[in-house]
Amino acid sequence: MTLLETVKEKLLPSGNGTQLSHEEMAAARLPIQYRDTCAHLLVPLNKCRYDQFYMPWKCEDERHSYEKCQYVEFKKRVAKMEELRKASPNGRSGLN
Repeated sequence: MTLLETVKEKLLPSGNGTQLSHEEMAAARLPIQYRDTCAHLLVPLNKCRYDQFYMPWKCEDERHSYEKCQYVEFKKRVAKMEELRKASPNGRSGLN
């Protein structure tokens, strides 16, 4: 667990309460395609990147936390798709 995750766990009452509102995402000037459930991690990452002049070896903890969140969300989408496939009578998701 990274330092950032540890601090968030101590300060925030629940892990799901970290969602940003649409107004907060707009104020942070996040592009629309990045306004997802991991946006609460992208805002501090972008601030760190800006402060550190986008040096790749800086902000590693923030980047790792953001990428892990993106991966977890991807896995949830894959699991949901598999669930839809299993529920379908012909083995297809019905989205094609």
